[in-house]
Order: sequence, then structure tokens, then C-alpha cells
Amino acid sequence: MIVNRRKFGLMAGCSALALIGSTGRARADVSNAASLATTLTPFGAERAGNAAGTIPAWTGGLTQVPAGVTWAPDSSLPPDFFASDAMLYKVDTSNLSQYGSLLSDGVQMLIKNKGFYINVYPTRRTHALPQWVYDNVASNVTRVTPEGGDYRLGFNGAYGGIPFPILSSDPLQAGAQLLWNHEARFTGSWQDQNVCGYTVENGVPILVSGQENQYKADYYQRDGNPAGFDHRFYTVLLRQFAPSTVAGGEALGFISANPTVLPNNSWALLQGQGRVRKTPNLVFDTPSSYVDAISNYDEIFGFNGALYKYDWKLLGKREMLIPYNNNKIFSLAAPPLHKPDFFDPEAVRWELHRVWQVEATLHEGERNVLARRMMYLDEDTSIIALVDSWDSAGNMMRIHQNFNANFPNLPGTIYMNTITYSIPTGNYVSNNGSYANTPFNKPWSFKPLPESSFLPQTMAASSSY
Repeated sequence: MIVNRRKFGLMAGCSALALIGSTGRARADVSNAASLATTLTPFGAERAGNAAGTIPAWTGGLTQVPAGVTWAPDSSLPPDFFASDAMLYKVDTSNLSQYGSLLSDGVQMLIKNKGFYINVYPTRRTHALPQWVYDNVASNVTRVTPEGGDYRLGFNGAYGGIPFPILSSDPLQAGAQLLWNHEARFTGSWQDQNVCGYTVENGVPILVSGQENQYKADYYQRDGNPAGFDHRFYTVLLRQFAPSTVAGGEALGFISANPTVLPNNSWALLQGQGRVRKTPNLVFDTPSSYVDAISNYDEIFGFNGALYKYDWKLLGKREMLIPYNNNKIFSLAAPPLHKPDFFDPEAVRWELHRVWQVEATLHEGERNVLARRMMYLDEDTSIIALVDSWDSAGNMMRIHQNFNANFPNLPGTIYMNTITYSIPTGNYVSNNGSYANTPFNKPWSFKPLPESSFLPQTMAASSSY
């Protein structure tokens, strides 16, 4: 994300479906909630592995550093906890027909047209959460309600865990619920990290952003509850330090669980101006100019912001190859990873996982340059793993790949960064990445931060001309 006079980036099988009600408006009953301790994980995924044995059962996730691995969380980014795993196979043009059913349209397009490939490793179901989050997830089943009778508009009553571990039987309600699960994904109660963004234009990598990101997860404060929750999922403060043309810029904003009641909002402190301004237009399909229009504000993290411009239809659950457990990236310097046509495939681990497939189409009367989106959400983490997007003429416009990483000290397997490919231009961008090179190798901290930092008046008071 970048902040200057012209630019400001705010982050910016269906058998598992349990019934809530034909309209998705009723709350789940206690027997459905009880399944989170039996057939489902505490976060709503299937506990069992698949019949072929290629997806294992969930047995509690990664909650400790594996034996034989050392890591000091306060002094380094986490290592690749599974570096000794042998690659199972590579998918490229030579065997694409064999594995095509496990790949998204976008990944297949990159393989066919760009020489892209993926390295597939054994599936490890590493996701885990603190017990207090599991407790909140179970409580959310019976206390969450839709805004205005439609989860596309927002929700009320949930707190401290994904709001919908058990989905509606209505595919349109379930689709929206899954997107809210993605936006309510766990990243700790607080987070402090250094990240960077690169665009690769005409084959040349360009550093377009280097910043410190500080998050307050308003939705995940341990002592919080639904009664005191003001609809803010999280508030983020971005301090820009690279490149030099934008160093000193800052941004502050929050994402809402109920944007029809509390709209998403953001503020910018522009370099050299000493003045904080509200930035009301950094939503939906407003282009992020700092990435050369490779993506818009509602494409950050795969999807970001209010849902109401789309109808979200759950198409079902399927097994797919997706990026997973990618701590290896933390140990590599950023510049060499940005190859002319794609992010270095040798750095990325892919695994077979079950995903929810959700199709987004424009709601009647709404507009967006991306008329249709296909999203694949990992059933364990609730994170969007892959997205393909098309314009109104049916042309594929964008391909997104989201990576996750393991932090057993939380515990959690959480969002890491995003690679976005622009089909019309042939360019791509990597966003929100931490790497081995300074200053992007700063350890991620999950310790509490001063709450006063997350106020626009504090940002204004600390500004300079």
C-alpha cells in the first residue's frame, strides 16, 4: 500500500452444510452447534480426512514448534516448519490434463500461457486457534443474525470468532456468510509487521511500497463481547517508509461487519502536508493506482470491504490444490522472487485441501468493473485461497493467489500475502509480503499496542509539515 498525493492504499461436497433454515434467517439449533465438537472442527471444517487419504483428518493443528525446529518469535520470522517434506509432484503443461480438475481456471491459464507451474507437497492441516476463540465460534452459531434479513448486507450478534461455522441451507445466504468468515478471519488480537509490495511491469520488479502495518483486531479482543462490539472488524494504521517519494505518509482505516450501519472509513496523512484527510472513495472498484491498476480496493486480501454489490452463491465444496503453509517465503529475499512473468514457483508450497467455492455476480442495479468472481475459500482457515475475476463481457481480468503462514505462538495459520496477475496487461503485483531482506524481515509481533494510535486525531497530532 502506498500513500502520497495521488495514491493511498488501505490494505487494504455440500454434505458438510448444516441447516439453519431455508431463508438463512433463523439461528442454528443446539444440536448443530454441538457438531463443532464431534464431526466438525471447532471452526466448522470437516474433522475427517478424505476417502483417498490424501487429505488427513484434523487432529488439533500446529500449536507448538515441531521437534527438532528452533524459533525465537521475538527475534525472527517463523521458519519453514516442514522443510523436510518431500515434494509429491509438479503440475505443469506436461500433466495439466491429469490434474486440471484440482485447479482453478486462473491457475490453469497461467500454466498454459505463461509456463507457470506448481509444486505439490503433503497436506498438513495446521490451523488452530486459542480456546477462547473456539468458545466464541460455538456461541456465534446461535447468536448471529442478518442485517435487514440478508447476510449480504451485514450481520449482528457475533464476536471473537468466525460468525458462521455452520452455514445456511440457502446458497445465497451461505455464500455471503462465507465471505464474512473470510473478513472475520483470525490474525491475533494485535499485529505489528513490516511488509512491502512489488509490481512487475514489462518483466521488471519495482518496489512500490514499504510500510509498517499495525492492526487492532477490534473483533478479537479477548475481553470483548457482542454487546460492546461496534461493528469494526479491525482498525489498521499504515506508516509508509519506502520508496522515498512516499516515505512519511500514513493511513488509518477500519473494515465493518455491518457496513450499511457503520460504513468502512479511512483517513490519510499525505507526505509533507502535515494534514489528515478523510478518504471516502477508497472502496469497491476504485483502482489502486500504485499497483498500476492491477487491482482495486475491494480485491485486497482476495476480497475486502462491503458485500452488498454482489450476490454470493455457494456452489459447493470441492478438493483443490491451493497455496498452503508457506513459511519458506519468510526466509527468502524479495527481489529475486519476482520473476518476469510470475512469482517464483520454487518458493511456493501447494497442497490438496477442501475449499468452499463461491460465485459472486453483480446484484441487480449495482456496478463493478468485475462483473463475476469465482472464489475458493479454505475450509479450515476461512481465508480466500484463490480468486478468478471476469468483466461483463466474460473476459478474465485478474487471478489472485493468497498465501498463508504458520504461527504456533498464536496459534494460527493466518493470511500472509497476495499475488495478483492482470490478464489484460500481463503484469502482476505482490502485496503485503514479509521477506528475509531488511527491513521486511522484522518479526511479526502480536503484543498489545497503544489504543490511542488507532485514532485519526492522534495521527493528526503527530504529523509534521
